[in-house]
Amino acid sequence: MHYNYKTSGVCARNIEFDVEDGVIKNVRFSGGCDGNHKGIQRLVEGMKVEDVAKTLQGIKCGFRQTSCPDQLAKACQELIDSK
Repeated sequence: MHYNYKTSGVCARNIEFDVEDGVIKNVRFSGGCDGNHKGIQRLVEGMKVEDVAKTLQGIKCGFRQTSCPDQLAKACQELIDSK
């Protein structure tokens, strides 16, 4: 299943990813810090949705109250809560 999450409070505009059998695949960020996003993409590829949500939640970027990893965690939590 394909998901598209509109971010808030970060440089990236949105995050797209697929979930197959509860596992994250094909994460793509639009906008923001390309190198950091590539790192996040590689790290979460193959992880369970629940693990991504738990691991990345609460990470802040500088003075912001959120970050791109935190936004991915929020997207995953939203997916979990919708079940």
